[in-house]
Formats: sequence, structure tokens, C-alpha cells
Amino acid sequence: MRYVLILFLFTDLFSARTYLSEDGWEILAKVKFTEKFHKEENEYYLYPFFDSKIRAYEGKDFTLKGHYLPMDLDNSSTIILSKFPYSMCFFCGGASPASVAEVYFKTKPPKFKADQIITIKGILKLNDRDIEHMNFILKDAELIK
Repeated sequence: MRYVLILFLFTDLFSARTYLSEDGWEILAKVKFTEKFHKEENEYYLYPFFDSKIRAYEGKDFTLKGHYLPMDLDNSSTIILSKFPYSMCFFCGGASPASVAEVYFKTKPPKFKADQIITIKGILKLNDRDIEHMNFILKDAELIK
């Protein structure tokens, strides 16, 4: 009986460690996209479908490690983070829309260099309607050193 209990505790700890170490980009990559026509823009766009598994992360702390993409954005506390470097990113290299995130820092962040790898933690917001913003948004974000 003792061995069964020890085995159960070991298995439980191992599965918790696996869950906690899951990469944020791997989680986002599970989102499915469908091409739909957008009447106002008269173009087709990829729209995400957020199932209950990804929705479980919404409103919670979420961490992403990625490449800073230099973009001309209105707000100096906002950046775009990419799983891939600029040459391979969603905008230039044809990667999935699940490989970029819009990040809103709590306070103005330091200046980053193009393709600088940074780790950011923020509250995940999912966007499946507004084509003016990314599908994945981190609010109240902080730079992790």
C-alpha cells in the first residue's frame, strides 16, 4: 500500500511539473484558425476558434519568451512579441498568427533591439473579433529577467 501511495504522489508531482513547464507558444499553437471574409475590409482574414482548453488560460497570468519585433505602434508601452525572429515571423515569413502576441506593459518598458529575446508575463486576453489587434494579448505585462 505504501508503494502505491508513493507511486501516486510521484506521478502527481511529475504531471504537475510537466503542466507547469509547458511553453506558452505551444499552448497558443493549439488554436485552430479559419479563413473568413471581412465585409468592411473586403478581404479574407484568419479568425481563431478558442476552445475551452485555451479559454481556461484567459484572464490568468501567462508567460511568453520570444523575439521583440520592431513595429510602429501608437502606444510606447505596447510591443509585439514573436515566437520567431523577424525574418520568419507572422508578418514577414508566413508563420501562424498563433506565433505573435500584442503586449501592453504596466509601465513603459526599456528600449529593445530588433529580435532581442525577452520573457514577458502578463494577463492573457483572447481576441477573436477585432482585426486591428492580435489574437493573443498580454495586459499588465512585466519583463521577466
